[in-house]
Amino acid sequence: MINFLYLFLTQSKLVSTASERYLLVYMIAVLVIITSLVIIFFIVFQKRKNKLLLDKIKQQQIFEEEIAQAQTEIQEQTLKNIGWELHDNVGQLLAFASMQLSILKMQVSDDVKDKFKDTSDALKESLKEVRSLSRSLNNEVVLNIGFEKSIKNELDRLKKMKFASAKMKVKGDKVDFNNKKDEIIIFRIIQEFLSNSVKYSEAKHLKIDLEYTSDLLKIMASDDGKGFNTDTVDKGSGLLNMKSRADLIKAKLNVISKPNEGVQLLIEYPFNKN
Repeated sequence: MINFLYLFLTQSKLVSTASERYLLVYMIAVLVIITSLVIIFFIVFQKRKNKLLLDKIKQQQIFEEEIAQAQTEIQEQTLKNIGWELHDNVGQLLAFASMQLSILKMQVSDDVKDKFKDTSDALKESLKEVRSLSRSLNNEVVLNIGFEKSIKNELDRLKKMKFASAKMKVKGDKVDFNNKKDEIIIFRIIQEFLSNSVKYSEAKHLKIDLEYTSDLLKIMASDDGKGFNTDTVDKGSGLLNMKSRADLIKAKLNVISKPNEGVQLLIEYPFNKN
């Protein structure tokens, strides 16, 4: 009888121990599954969150590019309108004044005619300047003339105004722009740099180097003016315009300057945006 009870208790303990083990294994398995589901959910959530953030950043970039593109188009149209006004109105007024002066010159005595010469020459030069400026402001004229010729015309115009020299140097075999809008934008960046040189630099010499490679157009525009400290100077509309235009066409732009050491504008334009 005692042996039977001992055997029964022993078997009961074994059954109880086995049940506890099964229960422990079951609980561990459930815990592992729940933990795995939580980890998977967290990973999926993070991926979705990152995707949403990337989409938001891309949408913001697209929006900013569209705004910049719209601003550039508005500026181009404004410049074109100014060019038309200069050519049609101011140019016609100067031409009329020059014609009237020529008629008046014919009606005076010979000893007085020489006094008209300086005024007549000044009017003719002013008319040339207005017509040249009107052409450089019209993007259709720039495209028709060509990129390099437009820069050369701008340098020639500025040389007549105030500079001792204004030169352009070209290296490498010319590569045509795939996008004509990019051509205009780069020309406007150079034009902005030259305008700043006229207004602020007190320079005597201007130089622009164009270097064509199979992949890049490298541009270095420089003056020998008073320069400025790039770390402390206020970023005016001119510098901001150049930077925003360069970003629009995926070009690298850098302005290098120190006080009394002139200013250098460096541009690297990739022909293949991909």
